[in-house]
Amino acid sequence: MANESTSSVVARVALGSLAIGLAVLALKIAAAWLTGSIALYSDALESVVNVVTAIVALVAVRLAARPADAALPYGYGKAEYFSAVIIGVFIALAAILIFAKAWDGFRAPQPFTADPVGLGISMGATALNAIWAWTLMRIGRRESSLSLVADGKHLMTDVVSTVGVLIGVLLVVATGYHQLDAILAALVGLAILWSGWRLIRESVIGLMDVAVDPTTLRTIRDVISSNAEGAIEAHDIRTRQAGRTIFIDFHLVVAGSMSVEEAHAICDGIEAKLREAVANAQITIHVEPEAKAKHSGIVVV
Repeated sequence: MANESTSSVVARVALGSLAIGLAVLALKIAAAWLTGSIALYSDALESVVNVVTAIVALVAVRLAARPADAALPYGYGKAEYFSAVIIGVFIALAAILIFAKAWDGFRAPQPFTADPVGLGISMGATALNAIWAWTLMRIGRRESSLSLVADGKHLMTDVVSTVGVLIGVLLVVATGYHQLDAILAALVGLAILWSGWRLIRESVIGLMDVAVDPTTLRTIRDVISSNAEGAIEAHDIRTRQAGRTIFIDFHLVVAGSMSVEEAHAICDGIEAKLREAVANAQITIHVEPEAKAKHSGIVVV
């Protein structure tokens, strides 16, 4: 039931991202139309990417929530990593379109009007994005959803770039240097290109079965050490993370004279404590006789 509740929360938030993305896109298009600014046009184009990423994230979290089956016995958790790669690619495509528009504007600068209504609309859209980005990252980290965290980080990049664009637009008005508008658009493109690269890099690392972070690994080792009474040692501890699921496997050495029932009881106790300490843990323990001891790893006192 807990997993179903988590999946439901993540799916609702992903759906909310789509609604927010559409609203912000409409506001930024209106701002760009009212001002005629290339920089604000580029900012609106980035919001098209936000809508696409929200759709991809929604599909990914719904797919990742599916239970394991015969075809994918370890579950669908890695679907979120693939979605993050797709989001990164769309971000890169948006950057290319922005560079093309910025180049045209730099060669043939077009005057624009600093329409106060348009600038106000852009500021309102940015505030909405900032609130939602913070919400996405908070819930994504709590629910261990890479798609939500990725979406939130991208939105925060959008917030920063929009603030820079608005400051630049005011500078254009103050200085009359209209080519600055195109330069700002190019800078927006660079910012989101960097964001896309970081996102793809993190996702590829996840697809390579990266181990858990050192703090979580230390927790896992402490739990095993504290709850393996009756065993001799635990070694060859390995971890990997797929979406919100953390896989833990290790070898547990027990006395050769110990019965299967006694060894199984020790394993059950360790598994129960690990699941309390590490959310969404899938645990595999290989029991070995004392002749297999390596005298390394975790020596049980």
